[in-house]
Amino acid sequence: MDSESEIKNEEKKLTKARKQYKLHITILICIIIAEYIGMITIDLAGITIVLMPLLYSLILAVALYLAKPAKWISDEQSDHASTIMMLLIGPLMAKLAISSGQNIEIILNSGPAILLQEVGNLGTIFFALPIALLLGFKREAIGMTSSICREPQMGVVIDRYGFGSPETNGFFTVFLIGTILGTPFISILVSVLAHIIPLHPYAYGMACGIGSASMNAAAVTSLSALYPAVTEQLEAFSGMANLISMVTGMYVYIFIAIPLTERLYKWLRPITDRILGRKRKSKG
Repeated sequence: MDSESEIKNEEKKLTKARKQYKLHITILICIIIAEYIGMITIDLAGITIVLMPLLYSLILAVALYLAKPAKWISDEQSDHASTIMMLLIGPLMAKLAISSGQNIEIILNSGPAILLQEVGNLGTIFFALPIALLLGFKREAIGMTSSICREPQMGVVIDRYGFGSPETNGFFTVFLIGTILGTPFISILVSVLAHIIPLHPYAYGMACGIGSASMNAAAVTSLSALYPAVTEQLEAFSGMANLISMVTGMYVYIFIAIPLTERLYKWLRPITDRILGRKRKSKG
């Protein structure tokens, strides 16, 4: 009975969210404005920074919510937007699932070496999780640190922990920060590393494919500005690496990253709690 009542409540929330026509039109206008602005490339002392339309649309939507020029967007509409989000990301999740299934042969033919593409993501768990716990985060830290928090991992977190769970809230926190800061950051990072470390351009092209379409595009644009003669090759290498990261990343995330983060969380949480407890006592 409880599950039936929960389903009915979710259906009621979804029905209300669908009827928020002013909200939908406002978001559509934000998207159109962002697409009209297009991608902006800024050159600062040889460092190429790429700003994507996704960033503008997010900033516009947040500005309308915080500054209140659109009085029809309130906390209630914000709740409705979060309710309908699962419906809106459905097509994206289906696209990623189809892409993963169609390209499963890549994994089988390439062998276990291809999984090394994801070693970097696993390594960051050991670095990021203790910091998140020391900053005072709890279960949110699992969603925040178990991946790069982009679209391929979104459906897994929501399905495993639930949309309103602390893990999912932590995931979306990093997702939004990555949307705002991720593309400029990776643009600068690629440009700086390409100047400092003398690796082959193709190696940097493969490194751009981290499993995020927006970050991949930003990184490749910066790299192409440095190596214009091999732009097509860089796009090919980064595109394939990004596809592999998305395909293999789903399986590595499900079977390795989440269990690893959960286990580390159980081990580290008592330690960080004692450290934070001592700090609070010393301040008192």
